[in-house]
Amino acid sequence: MKFSPCDKGEKMLKIWYSFLLCLLSLLLEANPGLKVRITQKGLDYGKRIGMELLKEAILKESFPSWSGQESFAFVKVNYRISGLRINTVDFPETSASFIPGTGISLSVTRASATMSADWGLKTWLLRGQGGITVSISGLFMAVVFEVSRDSTGHLSVLPHNCQLVINSVKVQLNGGSSWIYNFLTGYLQKAIHTKLDKNLCLDIKYKIQMLDAQLRKLKVLSQIDAFAQIDYSLVSSPAVFKSHLNLDLKGTVYAVGNHRDPPFMPAPFALPNQGDSMLYLGVSNYFLKSASLAYYKAGIFNLTISQELATAFNLTTALFKKFVPETALYYITAHPVLLKLMATSPPEVSLQTDGCSLQITGSVDVFAVLPNSAMQYIFTGNITANTRANLTVTKQKLIISFLLKRLQFSLLRSIASFSEQDSLVENFLSYALQSVVIPVINDKLGKGFPLPKLTHTVLVRPVIKMNQGHLVISTDVHYKQKTGEDGDLHGHS
Repeated sequence: MKFSPCDKGEKMLKIWYSFLLCLLSLLLEANPGLKVRITQKGLDYGKRIGMELLKEAILKESFPSWSGQESFAFVKVNYRISGLRINTVDFPETSASFIPGTGISLSVTRASATMSADWGLKTWLLRGQGGITVSISGLFMAVVFEVSRDSTGHLSVLPHNCQLVINSVKVQLNGGSSWIYNFLTGYLQKAIHTKLDKNLCLDIKYKIQMLDAQLRKLKVLSQIDAFAQIDYSLVSSPAVFKSHLNLDLKGTVYAVGNHRDPPFMPAPFALPNQGDSMLYLGVSNYFLKSASLAYYKAGIFNLTISQELATAFNLTTALFKKFVPETALYYITAHPVLLKLMATSPPEVSLQTDGCSLQITGSVDVFAVLPNSAMQYIFTGNITANTRANLTVTKQKLIISFLLKRLQFSLLRSIASFSEQDSLVENFLSYALQSVVIPVINDKLGKGFPLPKLTHTVLVRPVIKMNQGHLVISTDVHYKQKTGEDGDLHGHS
C-alpha cells in the first residue's frame, strides 16, 4: 500500500499533534493539588526520634556467630565467637541537613558502643573458653540519602553516599592463658575493625534499600469513606533546598470506582517562606473542587425528606396551602408531603482570604403521599444555596462542615399558581436545609479528609491560614510509640 505526499503529510501532522498533546498533559500535570513541606525544624525532630529508635533497635539486634582458623607460632588455632550482643551505645553528636538537589545527610560523631560475646578456642594440644568485651570509640559516620519519585508516583529513598571512620577498637578477654589472651586480643581487634569498616556502610545501604522497598508498597490511594478516595501520588520528584524539602502530591479526590480525572486542572500555588513549624501542608482549591465533584458523582448531595421535619413542621399538604392556596382544591384531607432535593451540578467551591464558601445549585420536587402510598406531584423549583464552610483539623484530618448563609428559590412549575408570597417557600426550604439537609451532608462528610502525615505521628497545634485559591496548615508533629504510649518523645518546640 502506497501513501501519497498528502497522506504522509497528514500522518506527520497527526504524530506531531499527538506528541504535543502528550507533552502538554505532562506540563499541566506538574501542578499539584496538595503540597507538603518538611522544614529543618521537622528534620531535626525526625533525627532525634530516629536516633532514639536506632538505639532501641541496636540494643535488640542479634548477631550470628563466626569462626575461623589462624596460625600462631606454628600452631593452628581454631576459634569461635558466639552470643555477640551490644550492651551500650551512645550518639553524643548527631546532625541532619538537607543537601540541595539530592536529599538528606545524617552524620554521627564520637559515637561509642560496648559489646560482649563468648569465645572458644582449641588446638591439637589444648582448649580454652571465656568471655570477651569489645569497646568501640571515636566512630564517625556520614550517610546521604537520595530522595526521588519512582515511575508509579511513590517516594523513593536510596543510598547516595556513606563514609565511616573508627578511631579505636579494644578487646578485653576473660579466662584463658596469657598466650591465648595475646593471640585473640590482637587478632580480634584487627578483625572486628576490618569487619566494621567493610560491612557497616554495606549494612546501612541495605537497610535504606529495604526502606525504599517498603515505601514502594505503600498505597498512594487513600480511602476517605464509602464515597471517595484521595490520590496522594507524587507528581514530580521532591524538591530539596538548604532549609526544607517540598513534596508535590496529585491531591485529586475521586468517587469510589470512578478514577477519571476532573475536567479542570490545579492552579500553581506556593507555600509560605517560613520555618517556624515542622510541617506545612498546602491544600489547593483544586483539591476541594475535585472532592465536590467526587461527592456529587456519588450522589451525596441528593436527599429525600419526609418525616425528618415532622418535629418542626406538620409536614402535610395543609402546610403548603399557605404557599399554594389552590392545593386546598386538590387535598381536602391533609396528606404527608415528601421533598426530593437534588444537586444539578457539582457544588462550586471557593477559597478566599476571608474563608471558604460552597454554592449548591439544585432542584426540589414536592410530592403528596396518598393513602395507597402513591406519590402525587405538587410543585418543582430551582434552588441556590450559599453556604460558609468551617474548616478544622482533628485527628489528622481536615474536617469541613457547612452552614447555610442564604437560599434562593424560583418556581418552575406546579399543579396550581403560586401566591405572590414566594418568600414563604424560601423560608420553609431554608429551614429544611439548615435543620435537616446540611446536617445530613455534614454527617456524611464527618470522617474528614485524611492529611498527609509521617508514620506513627500526630499533628500538634495545627493552624489553618486561608489564602486566595488555597489554604496552608502549619503544624508541629509528635511521634507516638507503637504501643500507644506517648513516652517522653514530644513534638513540641
